[in-house]
Amino acid sequence: MEKVKIGIIGGSGLYDMQELTERSEVSVDTPFGSPSDKFVIGSVAGKRVAFLARHGRGHRILPSELNFRANIYAMKKLGVERILSASAVGSLKEEIAPLDLVLPDQFVDRTRGRISTFFGNGLAAHVAFADPVCPELLERVHLAATSVGVHSLKGGTYLCMEGPAFSTRAESNLYRSWGMDVIGMTNLQEAKLAREAEICYLTIALVTDYDCWHESHESVTVEMIIGNLQQNSRNAQAVIVRSIRDLPEARTCRCDQALRHALITDRTRIPEGTRQRLDLIIGKYLS
Repeated sequence: MEKVKIGIIGGSGLYDMQELTERSEVSVDTPFGSPSDKFVIGSVAGKRVAFLARHGRGHRILPSELNFRANIYAMKKLGVERILSASAVGSLKEEIAPLDLVLPDQFVDRTRGRISTFFGNGLAAHVAFADPVCPELLERVHLAATSVGVHSLKGGTYLCMEGPAFSTRAESNLYRSWGMDVIGMTNLQEAKLAREAEICYLTIALVTDYDCWHESHESVTVEMIIGNLQQNSRNAQAVIVRSIRDLPEARTCRCDQALRHALITDRTRIPEGTRQRLDLIIGKYLS
């Protein structure tokens, strides 16, 4: 299986990348089941990458149905060190307009019962998550967005809701009162699991509309949303291509050491089955 260092997760509206050349498809098995779809391995800006459609081609999988562990584990198995994750979001602030690009550096979890850790089954680990995205990726992607002329906000808070229904107006106004910036349904679990897998991670949040709090909400049509999704897809691809082109080969952040002090369980008490299942992630700390 070919090893690649850069992973791309495409969300609503971004199911493929036209710039991906020399492509092939690969199925990746994981101890946690099947990822959302086959990975497309190809070249972008002269670098080999792995692309995954988060909801599957044809958008078949609800946010609550996503196998986040399989998706991130499969990235790790492919050798991925950095993940750029595109996601459609709603805006919770007047100044964040449709077609803007937001690079959140914080998350708030409003999901219920989703599995967002590789650990358990006899192995306890607690990773630091105060700063949940890779600072190096944040800086690089922001510069890339500026370079290609896409209006972007560096930083902000992404509220991750359960879905699949959108918020009530009361909920939307509550989140605004908390100071949240954008709202989506998928990226928190990806960020947590990527941190546990010691993979650099960044959300590229693509604003399609104002959430239902906005006075113009009722004038928003399905056609407008689809049009925004299509433009956002073009913007996301331009930003991703420029980011990949400009990324240095070696990482300078500390994401690759996230588990150094996180494994709490006595090494002699880790069940063999758990040790084998997570060897790809924890093996270097157990040798």
